[in-house]
Amino acid sequence: MQTDVVVIGAGAAGLMCAATAAARGRRVMVLDHAKQAGKKILISGGGRCNFTNLYMEPANYLCANPHFPKSALAQYTQWDFLDMVVRHNIAYHERDHGQLFCDDSAKDIVSMLLAECDKGQVQIRLRTTIEAVSQVEGGFSLATSAGRIQCESLVVATGGLSMPKLGATPFGYQIAEQFGLKVRPTRAGLVPFTLQPVEKQHFEPLSGISLTTSVQAARGPSFTEQMLITHRGLSGPSVLQASNYRQSGEAVTIDLLPSLDAAQSLTEARQRSPKRQLLTWLSEHFPARLAEALVAYHGWQNLPLGQLNKAALETIPGKLNGWQLKPAGDEGYRTAEVTLGGVDTDELSSKTMECKSVPGLFFVGEVMDVTGWLGGFNFQWAWSSGYVAGQHA
Repeated sequence: MQTDVVVIGAGAAGLMCAATAAARGRRVMVLDHAKQAGKKILISGGGRCNFTNLYMEPANYLCANPHFPKSALAQYTQWDFLDMVVRHNIAYHERDHGQLFCDDSAKDIVSMLLAECDKGQVQIRLRTTIEAVSQVEGGFSLATSAGRIQCESLVVATGGLSMPKLGATPFGYQIAEQFGLKVRPTRAGLVPFTLQPVEKQHFEPLSGISLTTSVQAARGPSFTEQMLITHRGLSGPSVLQASNYRQSGEAVTIDLLPSLDAAQSLTEARQRSPKRQLLTWLSEHFPARLAEALVAYHGWQNLPLGQLNKAALETIPGKLNGWQLKPAGDEGYRTAEVTLGGVDTDELSSKTMECKSVPGLFFVGEVMDVTGWLGGFNFQWAWSSGYVAGQHA
């Protein structure tokens, strides 16, 4: 069987690339071992798909070469994708930090991409496994469960290792290595932290409590958003964002009162109400159960504020505005939203996503070493990189 372009992977980047290439008149075939296209899109954003972000910047991405994402993001912007969403009459709304979500369902985004593929007569073959890929004269040959397929251009859109229940595999990395490309070490990204036994004992009973915090890893920016206490540890947007920047074994800094100078607030409360108990003051800023847990965890004495000594007046605010916490680890690929690392972008053209050393071989989306922040940035990378590859495949 002969076609112009084969795209491996019927996810966000793969479908975008296929539709774009087909719009140029290319004969395109998409292969995927899953039984459904766009599975990760369907579960994203609580089933509503945070499909892009109004405030898109290259600085929102992690990549060993921070300049690499710039070209694709400029060639196909959030406004370009939004135009497609509007053209397909998909109702959407904006949430915090410029995040755009479907009003109804993530199915609308998948249906839109499939409709765009249909327009270009893209063949989408699901439940199809690929046994071998080889380079042949004039392109590539794939041995598949549906027979041998030959193509001029091969696009790898296999995603990362996150959420293995949805079918994630290292197949894309294996193809890269087969062709001699460097693959940077991978790890789970946008992932909850697990706690050490001591912290778990104190905070596990508070599972379900959420509060606004600023969380910062040693090498990254500070993220001020909600933090959620879970049975296993800490989650929520501020934690997930910081997880992209935290290396194994490192501590993170958590500001439990990001809108308050705790030292000033405690000093003023002490002057106004010296007989008020420490726990009472803490309970004005935190849920009562969390206030009690903080007192027990840090070993603070629940004294009247007027009786707190100088050391306590320094220590308590320091822990509230700058709690140094060393997580036990993270929940791994099982719950990670993305995979950090992947195909080294030095191997690829930033303008086309084509491999520099293997003409006709392209990589798009999460399989490469480009990872976005939480908030629609990873989907935009899928749209941008898929579009750019589709213009050249």
